[in-house]
Amino acid sequence: MAKNLLHRRQPVLFTAAAALLGTGVAAFVYARRKLLHPLPTVPHVELKRYMGLWYEVARLPTRYEKDCQHVTAEYRLMPDGKVSILNTCHKHELQGPIEKVKGTARVVDAETNAKLKVSFFWPFEGDYWILDLDYVDYQYALVGEPGRKNLWLLSRKPHLDRTFRDQLVARGRELGFPTENLIFTGQPVIDKP
Repeated sequence: MAKNLLHRRQPVLFTAAAALLGTGVAAFVYARRKLLHPLPTVPHVELKRYMGLWYEVARLPTRYEKDCQHVTAEYRLMPDGKVSILNTCHKHELQGPIEKVKGTARVVDAETNAKLKVSFFWPFEGDYWILDLDYVDYQYALVGEPGRKNLWLLSRKPHLDRTFRDQLVARGRELGFPTENLIFTGQPVIDKP
Protein backbone atom coordinates (compact mmCIF):
# COMPACT_ATOMS: atom_id res chain seq x y z
CA MET A 1 0.00 0.00 0.00
CA ALA A 2 2.88 2.41 0.84
CA LYS A 3 4.39 1.68 -2.60
CA ASN A 4 1.08 2.52 -4.24
CA LEU A 5 0.78 5.80 -2.32
CA LEU A 6 4.32 6.82 -3.30
CA HIS A 7 3.60 5.95 -6.93
CA ARG A 8 0.52 8.22 -6.91
CA ARG A 9 2.50 11.10 -5.34
CA GLN A 10 5.40 10.93 -7.83
CA PRO A 11 3.82 13.38 -10.34
CA VAL A 12 3.12 15.82 -7.50
CA LEU A 13 6.69 15.54 -6.20
CA PHE A 14 8.11 15.95 -9.72
CA THR A 15 5.97 19.06 -10.32
CA ALA A 16 6.99 20.56 -6.97
CA ALA A 17 10.68 19.88 -7.69
CA ALA A 18 10.37 21.45 -11.17
CA ALA A 19 8.61 24.51 -9.71
CA LEU A 20 11.30 24.89 -7.05
CA LEU A 21 14.07 24.63 -9.66
CA GLY A 22 12.31 27.14 -11.93
CA THR A 23 11.90 29.58 -9.05
CA GLY A 24 15.58 29.20 -8.14
CA VAL A 25 16.70 29.91 -11.71
CA ALA A 26 14.41 32.95 -11.96
CA ALA A 27 15.72 34.27 -8.63
CA PHE A 28 19.32 33.81 -9.79
CA VAL A 29 18.70 35.68 -13.07
CA TYR A 30 16.87 38.48 -11.22
CA ALA A 31 19.65 38.80 -8.62
CA ARG A 32 22.34 38.85 -11.32
CA ARG A 33 20.56 41.65 -13.17
CA LYS A 34 20.24 43.63 -9.94
CA LEU A 35 24.03 43.37 -9.42
CA LEU A 36 24.72 44.99 -12.79
CA HIS A 37 24.79 48.76 -12.83
CA PRO A 38 22.45 50.44 -15.34
CA LEU A 39 24.12 50.51 -18.75
CA PRO A 40 24.67 54.08 -20.01
CA THR A 41 24.39 54.90 -23.69
CA VAL A 42 25.75 57.84 -25.64
CA PRO A 43 23.76 61.06 -25.16
CA HIS A 44 22.59 61.29 -28.78
CA VAL A 45 22.89 59.54 -32.16
CA GLU A 46 22.14 61.21 -35.49
CA LEU A 47 20.53 58.22 -37.19
CA LYS A 48 21.15 59.49 -40.74
CA ARG A 49 24.89 59.73 -40.01
CA TYR A 50 24.88 56.27 -38.40
CA MET A 51 23.45 54.63 -41.51
CA GLY A 52 25.67 52.87 -44.04
CA LEU A 53 28.21 50.09 -43.95
CA TRP A 54 30.01 49.03 -40.74
CA TYR A 55 32.73 46.41 -40.36
CA GLU A 56 32.81 44.24 -37.26
CA VAL A 57 36.16 44.69 -35.51
CA ALA A 58 35.41 42.42 -32.55
CA ARG A 59 32.51 40.69 -30.80
CA LEU A 60 31.68 38.60 -27.79
CA PRO A 61 30.94 35.02 -28.89
CA THR A 62 27.42 34.37 -30.18
CA ARG A 63 26.05 31.15 -31.63
CA TYR A 64 24.60 32.95 -34.65
CA GLU A 65 28.05 34.31 -35.59
CA LYS A 66 29.93 31.06 -35.05
CA ASP A 67 32.89 30.74 -37.44
CA CYS A 68 32.15 34.14 -39.05
CA GLN A 69 34.91 36.21 -40.64
CA HIS A 70 34.68 39.39 -42.74
CA VAL A 71 31.47 40.42 -40.97
CA THR A 72 29.63 43.57 -42.02
CA ALA A 73 26.37 45.27 -41.10
CA GLU A 74 24.63 47.67 -43.44
CA TYR A 75 21.96 50.00 -42.07
CA ARG A 76 19.43 51.96 -44.13
CA LEU A 77 16.86 54.40 -42.73
CA MET A 78 13.38 53.65 -44.08
CA PRO A 79 10.59 56.20 -44.66
CA ASP A 80 8.67 54.92 -41.59
CA GLY A 81 11.63 55.72 -39.32
CA LYS A 82 12.67 52.09 -38.86
CA VAL A 83 16.11 50.85 -39.87
CA SER A 84 16.66 48.11 -42.44
CA ILE A 85 19.58 45.81 -41.58
CA LEU A 86 21.66 43.51 -43.77
CA ASN A 87 24.28 41.47 -41.90
CA THR A 88 26.87 39.57 -43.93
CA CYS A 89 29.22 36.83 -42.69
CA HIS A 90 31.85 34.83 -44.57
CA LYS A 91 31.98 31.37 -43.01
CA HIS A 92 35.33 30.01 -41.76
CA GLU A 93 37.58 32.36 -43.80
CA LEU A 94 37.70 35.82 -45.37
CA GLN A 95 36.56 34.60 -48.77
CA GLY A 96 34.44 31.74 -47.43
CA PRO A 97 30.79 31.06 -48.26
CA ILE A 98 28.59 34.09 -47.65
CA GLU A 99 25.65 34.04 -45.26
CA LYS A 100 23.33 37.03 -45.15
CA VAL A 101 20.48 37.84 -42.80
CA LYS A 102 18.02 40.72 -43.05
CA GLY A 103 16.34 42.42 -40.14
CA THR A 104 14.82 45.63 -38.92
CA ALA A 105 15.40 47.90 -35.96
CA ARG A 106 13.22 50.46 -34.26
CA VAL A 107 14.25 53.27 -31.95
CA VAL A 108 12.89 52.80 -28.42
CA ASP A 109 14.44 55.94 -26.92
CA ALA A 110 13.58 58.86 -29.21
CA GLU A 111 15.35 61.34 -26.92
CA THR A 112 18.80 59.85 -27.62
CA ASN A 113 18.24 57.44 -30.57
CA ALA A 114 20.86 55.30 -28.78
CA LYS A 115 18.54 52.44 -27.77
CA LEU A 116 17.02 50.28 -30.46
CA LYS A 117 15.21 46.97 -30.65
CA VAL A 118 16.46 44.70 -33.44
CA SER A 119 14.54 41.82 -34.98
CA PHE A 120 15.80 39.22 -37.42
CA PHE A 121 13.08 36.66 -36.71
CA TRP A 122 9.65 38.06 -35.87
CA PRO A 123 8.38 38.33 -33.15
CA PHE A 124 11.73 38.10 -31.32
CA GLU A 125 13.63 41.31 -30.57
CA GLY A 126 16.98 42.07 -29.00
CA ASP A 127 18.50 45.20 -27.52
CA TYR A 128 20.97 47.23 -29.59
CA TRP A 129 22.38 50.02 -27.45
CA ILE A 130 25.03 52.41 -28.73
CA LEU A 131 27.50 52.76 -25.86
CA ASP A 132 30.29 54.75 -27.46
CA LEU A 133 30.57 56.61 -30.74
CA ASP A 134 32.96 58.78 -32.73
CA TYR A 135 30.87 61.97 -32.73
CA VAL A 136 33.14 63.80 -35.15
CA ASP A 137 33.02 61.45 -38.15
CA TYR A 138 30.92 58.44 -37.03
CA GLN A 139 33.89 56.18 -37.84
CA TYR A 140 33.64 53.75 -34.91
CA ALA A 141 31.04 52.58 -32.42
CA LEU A 142 30.64 50.30 -29.42
CA VAL A 143 27.31 48.44 -29.29
CA GLY A 144 25.96 46.18 -26.56
CA GLU A 145 22.95 45.23 -24.48
CA PRO A 146 22.06 45.56 -20.79
CA GLY A 147 22.67 41.89 -19.93
CA ARG A 148 26.34 42.28 -20.96
CA LYS A 149 26.21 39.09 -23.09
CA ASN A 150 26.59 40.79 -26.48
CA LEU A 151 29.15 43.41 -27.44
CA TRP A 152 30.38 44.60 -30.83
CA LEU A 153 33.16 46.96 -31.86
CA LEU A 154 32.29 48.49 -35.24
CA SER A 155 34.26 50.57 -37.72
CA ARG A 156 33.61 52.18 -41.07
CA LYS A 157 36.85 50.62 -42.34
CA PRO A 158 37.85 46.94 -42.21
CA HIS A 159 40.62 47.73 -39.72
CA LEU A 160 40.32 50.16 -36.83
CA ASP A 161 43.35 52.07 -35.59
CA ARG A 162 44.77 50.22 -32.57
CA THR A 163 44.40 53.27 -30.32
CA PHE A 164 40.66 53.53 -30.93
CA ARG A 165 40.24 49.76 -30.71
CA ASP A 166 41.96 49.68 -27.32
CA GLN A 167 39.80 52.61 -26.13
CA LEU A 168 36.61 50.74 -27.09
CA VAL A 169 37.78 47.53 -25.41
CA ALA A 170 38.61 49.50 -22.25
CA ARG A 171 35.20 51.19 -22.33
CA GLY A 172 33.48 47.80 -22.70
CA ARG A 173 35.45 46.44 -19.72
CA GLU A 174 34.58 49.54 -17.68
CA LEU A 175 30.87 48.94 -18.44
CA GLY A 176 31.05 45.37 -17.12
CA PHE A 177 31.41 43.33 -20.32
CA PRO A 178 33.73 40.28 -20.28
CA THR A 179 36.12 41.80 -22.82
CA GLU A 180 38.68 39.05 -22.19
CA ASN A 181 36.35 36.85 -24.30
CA LEU A 182 36.32 39.16 -27.33
CA ILE A 183 36.83 37.57 -30.73
CA PHE A 184 38.69 39.87 -33.12
CA THR A 185 37.06 39.50 -36.51
CA GLY A 186 39.19 38.82 -39.56
CA GLN A 187 38.68 41.44 -42.26
CA PRO A 188 40.22 41.79 -45.72
CA VAL A 189 43.04 44.18 -46.46
CA ILE A 190 41.75 46.77 -48.89
CA ASP A 191 44.29 48.45 -51.16
CA LYS A 192 44.33 52.22 -50.92
CA PRO A 193 43.81 54.02 -54.25
